Amino acid sequence: MEYLDFELPIKELEDQLDKCVIIGEESEVDVSKTCKSIEKKLQKTKKEIYKNLSAWQRVQLSRHPSRPYTLDYINAICGDTYFELHGDRNVKDDKAMVGGLGKIGDQSYMFIGQQKGYNTKTRQYRNFGMSNPEGYRKALRLMKMAEKFNIPVVTLLDTPGAYPGLEAEERGQGEAIARNILEMTRLKTPIITIVIGEGASGGALGIGVGDRVYMLENTWYSVISPESCSSILWRSWEHKEEAAEALKLTAYDMKKQKLIDGIVQEPFGGAHSNRNGAFQVVENTIVKAYNELKGLTPEELVKQRMAKYAVMGVYKG
Repeated sequence: MEYLDFELPIKELEDQLDKCVIIGEESEVDVSKTCKSIEKKLQKTKKEIYKNLSAWQRVQLSRHPSRPYTLDYINAICGDTYFELHGDRNVKDDKAMVGGLGKIGDQSYMFIGQQKGYNTKTRQYRNFGMSNPEGYRKALRLMKMAEKFNIPVVTLLDTPGAYPGLEAEERGQGEAIARNILEMTRLKTPIITIVIGEGASGGALGIGVGDRVYMLENTWYSVISPESCSSILWRSWEHKEEAAEALKLTAYDMKKQKLIDGIVQEPFGGAHSNRNGAFQVVENTIVKAYNELKGLTPEELVKQRMAKYAVMGVYKG
């Protein structure tokens, strides 16, 4: 397991505990008291670290290499019922944007989300989770299909942003994202959105308009990343921690500003520390949200969704 900089005190104690257990197994020395003492100190250290995370530390957790990605959640939640759909019927199949039909219990859902890679080869294959215009057009095609058959849509956000390459701009990156935002506001089926990792800029917002929008506890959602913000304001990445605090990008900041509907509590230590626990809380969140929305007519859904986004950013002096 990989550890972040601020998690190193935890690593040291876990290493001590492992050595203590090995000594007890390989010798006749009773080390039970020592092991319990280390365990107690380990739990205390974990509580102190994870209960006082800074905005930048949450950004780091959202990018943890062991953190589950979109397909991990979908496969764990839906199992064999998930069937992936491909292509935008125009250019090609964008591997950074995945989507398809899956079931939770007896209810079908259209799952859509950005997918990152686990190593150099898969990261290149998935374009580091950065979608091209055809990815957003594929997502819209699947949303329209879901609307036609009255299937609720679930979008899982995890991207450092839309792909900024020249070819993406040539094929209409901005228009594709804007079109998705427009069409999602008036889609006549429930939309449930969950930020499971990074929620950066229009790349995330292109599939982020929902009746219910949630963020996992250690994720972020902002118009710009802390590093990019720091490079613009200070012409250096050295101020990324200061930028993260100023951007108010954490789940708690977003909830306070009423830009999301709720925070999904992760297992203690982050989603990567207990993947099955993370899968379960996300599944429960989806089911709960759908139960709240399924009684509404298509007209009521659209009306409430538009009203929800219309009041965002309103300021009364």
